[in-house]
Amino acid sequence: MNIYSVDLNLLKVFDAIYAERSVSRAAVRLGLTQPSVSHGLARLRLLFGDRLFVRARAGVEATAAAERIAQPISEALKNLQATLDATSRFDARLARRTFRLHLSDFGEVVFLPPLLKALRARAPGVSLETRQIPWGEIPEALTQGQVDFALGYLPFLAGHFESQLLFHEEYVRLTPAKAGKRSANAPWDYIVVSSHPPTQKHLSERGLADRIKLSIPHFMVVPAILAKTDFAVILPRMAARSFQPASAFRITPLPGPSQPFDVSLYWTRRAATDPASVWLRALLVELFASGDAAVKA
Repeated sequence: MNIYSVDLNLLKVFDAIYAERSVSRAAVRLGLTQPSVSHGLARLRLLFGDRLFVRARAGVEATAAAERIAQPISEALKNLQATLDATSRFDARLARRTFRLHLSDFGEVVFLPPLLKALRARAPGVSLETRQIPWGEIPEALTQGQVDFALGYLPFLAGHFESQLLFHEEYVRLTPAKAGKRSANAPWDYIVVSSHPPTQKHLSERGLADRIKLSIPHFMVVPAILAKTDFAVILPRMAARSFQPASAFRITPLPGPSQPFDVSLYWTRRAATDPASVWLRALLVELFASGDAAVKA
């Protein structure tokens, strides 16, 4: 018997008759007419080469052949139903799922603590994996499913992926609160973070490229460096506020007009209707969005 030639509805008819031990009750269970179920039973008999059900005092009883196939058919239908249910809803309380996020190191500081707290309360079986992907590789990582979401200031993704604006940010200058014997009017020497290209761009635009004395890949080492030097660093305000102890550092605006930027959440069209992705996206928006409307690519 070729599985591709079998009408799934016939298996549902078989399962209902076996469960109800009655053609008429099976029709009620399936929401069909009795002649329709009787016609289905006739097709089943031809398909399996057996009567399957014979008349009994209170309805019908299964033949030996029907008894042999009843449990496998019932389990197959249940497994199929479970598969369909899994694609149409996401029960966060029971889910076992790992989400992969692109986050910069300062993004991890901003997003992970409140997100992990929320997951612990609402979806204890859900896990996270973060990746710090070079800017030029993020589009492919999203497209290939290497990450489920990308969060941050990623303007080159706009228009190519679906997105949600979360909040506005701005760059500030972070310096040691105590810079030793440094003169108040002396120009600062700067640290730039290579994994976040806009930091170097801001210095170049202000004619300060020649003041760059150190390039490092991540933000997290900055506090330790500033504690021992009188260097300065340009970074997002939220990242600057995360450095502790706060009294050890001074946050000041950048020279010139403020240039705010958007921190957004990005995902692929493929994941737009996935129930699990929809759930996490809604949680991220709940935790971090400032109320701006979603942007469709």
